[in-house]
Amino acid sequence: MTTDALLTRREGAVLVLVNNNPAARNALSAEFYTAATQALADAEADPTIGAVVLTGAGKFFCAGGNLNQLITRRDMAPAERRARLELLHGFVRRLRDSSKPVIAAVEGGAAGAGLSVALACDMLVSARDAFFSATYIKVGLTPDGGLTAFLAEFVSRQLLTELCLTGERVTAERLHALGAVNRLVDAGQAEAAAIALGAQLAEGPARASARIKALCRGAHARTLDEQLELEAASMVESQGDDEAQEGIGAFLGKRQADFTALRRR
Repeated sequence: MTTDALLTRREGAVLVLVNNNPAARNALSAEFYTAATQALADAEADPTIGAVVLTGAGKFFCAGGNLNQLITRRDMAPAERRARLELLHGFVRRLRDSSKPVIAAVEGGAAGAGLSVALACDMLVSARDAFFSATYIKVGLTPDGGLTAFLAEFVSRQLLTELCLTGERVTAERLHALGAVNRLVDAGQAEAAAIALGAQLAEGPARASARIKALCRGAHARTLDEQLELEAASMVESQGDDEAQEGIGAFLGKRQADFTALRRR
């Protein structure tokens, strides 16, 4: 699905989704949410897609919400504001629920809801000179898109509060040190590095990868007993899967496992 707001292309087994609003530093829109949510749903049903890369057109990932649109929300009833906001939250849920790994490729910066979207992805590749900012406070707004939940996964309550109350910029290197950024690359290389990572993941066992993603999501919030139960259910399912037969057989036979054909079953 390619629209004015969303450009899509294939790089082998990797689907690349591009937020296409460079004149406004890729500010988010209802058109983008709708198209991107549908593109992820279509990818879910396509066995030839092994990973997804999400990025922004030009040299900036996403500046967050479009303030020219947000200022008109004051004249809407609360229920209508909530309905508009649900487009963003529906997109975040689709990122969470996708069985395919989704990798954010950040150039320039990710601010406001742009930071929410970047952190909602399973992995994050960033240019070294990029910045990240929870800018809501600067325009009298509060975080959305799951930003406080995602930040709370890797920072203390005190730092979470500081980031949200000040809206100050955080460097990619600091987020990398905190564990939120997986790969730091030179400026202009984030998309290529994310695609390479996606291609690597796409060679793995699709169903085992989906189970691992489900285990990792929310693991920090579950009790040990809850996580043990989920791990047991996943392992029992995996042991009976053709993927395990191929992987174990390849290891014992001292050959490279080939999961590609199994992705189409």
